[in-house]
Amino acid sequence: MYQKLTIFKKFSYALPAFSLAVIGIPVYVYIPKFYTDVIGLNVSIIGGILLSARLFDAVTDPAIGLLSDRTVTRFGRRRPWIISGAVFTAVAIAFLFNPPRTETINPYIWFTISIFLLFLFWTTVVVPYESFGPELTFDYKDRTSLFSFRDGFLIAGTLAAAASPALIKQALDIGSSPAGERTVLYILSAIYAPLIIFSCIWCVQFLKENTTRAKKKQIPIFEGFKYTFKNRPFLILLAAYTISAIGNNLPATLILFYVQYVLHSSFADMFLLLYFVTGIMFLPLWIIVSAKVGKKMAWLSAMAINTGAFVGVFFLGAGDTFVYGILVFLSGIGFGATLAIPSSMQADVIDYDELMTGERREGQYVGIWSFSKKLAAAFGVGIGLTILGMSGYEPNAAQNSNVIFTLRVLYALVPCLCNALGFFIALLYPINENTFKEIRSNITKNSKAVHNGQNN
Repeated sequence: MYQKLTIFKKFSYALPAFSLAVIGIPVYVYIPKFYTDVIGLNVSIIGGILLSARLFDAVTDPAIGLLSDRTVTRFGRRRPWIISGAVFTAVAIAFLFNPPRTETINPYIWFTISIFLLFLFWTTVVVPYESFGPELTFDYKDRTSLFSFRDGFLIAGTLAAAASPALIKQALDIGSSPAGERTVLYILSAIYAPLIIFSCIWCVQFLKENTTRAKKKQIPIFEGFKYTFKNRPFLILLAAYTISAIGNNLPATLILFYVQYVLHSSFADMFLLLYFVTGIMFLPLWIIVSAKVGKKMAWLSAMAINTGAFVGVFFLGAGDTFVYGILVFLSGIGFGATLAIPSSMQADVIDYDELMTGERREGQYVGIWSFSKKLAAAFGVGIGLTILGMSGYEPNAAQNSNVIFTLRVLYALVPCLCNALGFFIALLYPINENTFKEIRSNITKNSKAVHNGQNN
């Protein structure tokens, strides 16, 4: 039996997820609309820039993961990266959220540089931070609890970030003019930039790394990647999660457009609030379900509920706000589990890698995982906004029938199809609690054999 983490330690690990969530909703929902409708940039070009920035992560995410695995300091492997990454991420947020008013600086150049730097520095903190989690506990069920804490804080942080613009406008009586939108983003950056630094300092202050698991001598990089892509449970999990995440990111990107132009409603913020609150409320229940039926079955059930409810959204039109609210609530029931449970399963496939290689390589796996998550988000923003622009979308104007149909397909139909495909791939995932115990037992035996061999 492995020792379980205290509530305080789980809280300390989860805290940065709350502040780092600002790079979710604001960047993927508010920032594109701000730069198109306020700054005046072309929506298709914005989508292309965001997609390019995410493709850049194909290099940076695995690279940072590898570097953090191989970093040797008296503070550990992950903690120096987390702190330095937090500082630079805070600076990048300040730049992206506050574009200059002067015409001497091309706004396309400003946006491109700012978004690339933000994603780069975000990688330097998020990949080591997420790599920190799997090595904190080796208890099968406690891992689900740990990552539910983290992803629960992520959902709460996303909720706070989503609600912040409306709350700031209401509290300070700021209108929806271009100047008002600039003020809102300035205040957001002033709140979140220091919050990211504080939460990361808290995390590394109260959580220590298990330095005995980090080895100075490691297998060569390319040989290590061969082992990674021989890890069948990881490949199945990665494929299912990525395809499903592509579907889940499209609604996040397009909800403001869908609610305004399809439902003819101004309550998009309230629907986001409903979705995230529902996800947080039901997350403790999913921890219990996972402990009873296993991680795989709990994840499949969450995907089925999340997707099944959302199918009906495709058939809605102007005035169907009440029905939409019901479907959002039902879909939100499975939302938290679709984040937390795959994270716990990811930690288990990293243990399977340790069985194959004898090394702890969380950074390499989390780097690939992080890139996949960002790629899914990039497809949501990049492809979604690009297709929307090609369909004839005009900012702040009544949309034609082609745009309306495109919104309904991208917002509801494509996500449901992606989740259905992810569901069937996830059926192949082979690790359950019994196989996990075998993996850990064999790791212990191999470690003892190596130790005894060194002593002889």
